[in-house]
Amino acid sequence: MLSGSPPAGQNPDLLTHRFAVGKGVVSPSHGGDVVSTVPGIDPDVAPSGSGCAGCEASAGWWFHLRRCAQCGHIGCCDWSPSQHASAHAREQDHPWIRSYEPGEDWFYNYADDQLYEGPDLAPPLHHPLEQPTPGPADRVPGDWQLHLHQ
Repeated sequence: MLSGSPPAGQNPDLLTHRFAVGKGVVSPSHGGDVVSTVPGIDPDVAPSGSGCAGCEASAGWWFHLRRCAQCGHIGCCDWSPSQHASAHAREQDHPWIRSYEPGEDWFYNYADDQLYEGPDLAPPLHHPLEQPTPGPADRVPGDWQLHLHQ
């Protein structure tokens, strides 16, 4: 079952029919069957780092982190000021992300706007536990809540 928080606007109770069992994901194009390999998900690719690559390059900050399931790129969520994860998905045509937050293991597909369970990915599965959310601590403004997209 889904653990952690889904992307903003998603109701996991309405999406349980889309969740997979085991190592694959439910494929609507395969009649709802679980498939073990999914185009756009590479379980062997390690994450690109411990924080949002775009925010690190621009000295920005993030709210939550997302990991591209195809290339490992770490980007910030759509509630973050810069929304680098969804920008990466659009620019690279990489629709699958996995949460990069501790305790969360859901996948999301930008192409169909659905949540999924998916295969185990190469470690690490989340940012370092000592890394705060939002982060990084030295770049988060005191009024950070006012800068979130909802």
